[in-house]
Amino acid sequence: MAIAPEPEIVAAFEAAKGFMPKGEGLALYAAATEAATLGLPLLEVGTYCGRSTILLADAARRAGVSAITVDHHRGSEEQQPGWEYHDPETVDPEVGRMDTLPTFRRTLHAAGLEDHVIAIVGRSPQVAKAWGGPLGFVFIDGGHTDEHATGDYEGWAPHLADGGLLVIHDVFPDPVDIMTGQAPYRVYLRALESGAFTEVAAVDSLRVLRRTGAGT
Repeated sequence: MAIAPEPEIVAAFEAAKGFMPKGEGLALYAAATEAATLGLPLLEVGTYCGRSTILLADAARRAGVSAITVDHHRGSEEQQPGWEYHDPETVDPEVGRMDTLPTFRRTLHAAGLEDHVIAIVGRSPQVAKAWGGPLGFVFIDGGHTDEHATGDYEGWAPHLADGGLLVIHDVFPDPVDIMTGQAPYRVYLRALESGAFTEVAAVDSLRVLRRTGAGT
């Protein structure tokens, strides 16, 4: 039976800026908790303001592993000014660009989880090239263009250990959701078609796959 987060962790998750619904968050937590038993780091691509990071950090804390989150903190495409998911409060008034890093740090501080997260500020493909060790968990929740979603998958899936979990967010098969989910959906299909992954859970737009073979 999956371990559920404590009420204070759920409250911190719900209070944080972000877009993940509670049901998907609980599914993410269950997957992270299971993957953490491998004794390897849990990695998230796409931090934004730290809403989902809270869950990964608590799962990592319980297991004594590291939670690592990667983001350039300038916002993805749909979060830029003029788009539906833009939040003016995340704009740095001095440089005129989004900067979610300060909000992210406040989120972790409020949740009491700063000591359980390694935050890497940079672009996902560049960080993935420099990464040298195996991972027990990879959560892809970054940019939603084909370029960015594919780059996240190609960069990080090869680092996922046998038996580790690949989790993809915002998987929407319906073409009407082209702005929010078609690229993640295509990455999800590619992972299944590769023969390297087997789907083990699906909750709304969240997909959980286990590495069961070689390749990407």
